[in-house]
Amino acid sequence: MGDTDAETGAGEDGRTAHVPVMLERIAELLRPALEEPGAVVVDGTLGLGGHAEALLRAHPGLRLVGIDRDTTALDRSRARLAPFADRVEFAHAEYDDLPGVLDGLGVPEAQAVLLDLGVSSPQLDEAGRGFAYSYDAPLDMRMDRTQGLTAEEVVNAYPAADLTRILRDYGEERFAGRIAQAIVRERAGAPITSTRRLADLVREAIPAATRRTGGNPAKRTFQALRIEVNGELSILERALPAAIDRLAVGGRIAVLSYHSLEDRMTKRALAARAKDTTPPDLPVPLPDRQPELRLLTRGGETPDEQESERNPRAASARLRAAERTRRR
Repeated sequence: MGDTDAETGAGEDGRTAHVPVMLERIAELLRPALEEPGAVVVDGTLGLGGHAEALLRAHPGLRLVGIDRDTTALDRSRARLAPFADRVEFAHAEYDDLPGVLDGLGVPEAQAVLLDLGVSSPQLDEAGRGFAYSYDAPLDMRMDRTQGLTAEEVVNAYPAADLTRILRDYGEERFAGRIAQAIVRERAGAPITSTRRLADLVREAIPAATRRTGGNPAKRTFQALRIEVNGELSILERALPAAIDRLAVGGRIAVLSYHSLEDRMTKRALAARAKDTTPPDLPVPLPDRQPELRLLTRGGETPDEQESERNPRAASARLRAAERTRRR
């Protein structure tokens, strides 16, 4: 899980040549909530501000709270959203701290929350960030460069069993054990410090027949390390209930996921609040056990074929949304 817009073609001012992922559908899903007088939307993964800009343009009375852990992304979104400066608040924070950010601003509830969990284009495209296996760069992968843990530390310090677990669970890598053992052997001679060295090592550890299909064989390993370094799944697990709890009645949440682990967590979190939990042996539904949410999407919606062709990074996106129907 990343935490910013999966946009492409970013310029120095944060503007892009391509629209953010599923922009029109997200705007459509959030529109009824954002038309409320004095509406507040929280973009918990502000990134380059593409979704935020579109929502602010469409709703002249809207107030936006933009949260991001990446200071570079915040700087770029400030530039992009400068025309709306009087309606935007920025926060350098993890998005699971949404309640704390809103408390600090004196905002009791939000009419909408948007979470776009993709890695941003600056993170992928700037070689020095170490997210991409297509560049030779230091093994970093920190979304928040003020934090301590880096991918280099994970690769060189974690025991083989922990590396295997991370690659298997976060990367869904079939050859997790083989790759972990190869890493341990390699680092015994000298620390692994570059993305290219790690990518070559992963390629060599995977059977030749497998290397010929399915894209770059390092993709799953790099995803797994990124998730571990940034604590992405644990943050998402905390953020989803926190975001739902701060939604106003009639408020809406939209979540864009980019791999199955994120999508399953989102599906479970929304479905759990969309169920009547009255015990089945009772003859009438209990008022305090009625659903809090109404699901707005049937399963995880995907970009259309044209968008996926225009922006390949959108192809894996899954969108889920829900409306809050009552308080707990």
